[in-house]
Amino acid sequence: MIPINIFRAIGDFCTNILFLPYDAFRSLGEQFWFSNVVNAIFISITGALFLYWLTQLQKFKKTSNE
Repeated sequence: MIPINIFRAIGDFCTNILFLPYDAFRSLGEQFWFSNVVNAIFISITGALFLYWLTQLQKFKKTSNE
C-alpha cells in the first residue's frame, strides 16, 4: 500500500509542480511575440555561455594545463 502512495505522490508532484511553467506557456495562447522573446533570451544565454567556454578552452590550451 505504501509504494503505491509513493508513486502517486511522485506523479502528483510532476504534474502539479514541475509542469507549471509549461502550463503558463500554454495559457499564453496567441501571444506570439512573448513566446519568441523568451526563446531569444534562452538562445542568447546559451550563446554567451558557449563563447565563454570557448575562451576558457583557448586559455587552457595556451598554458597547456588540463
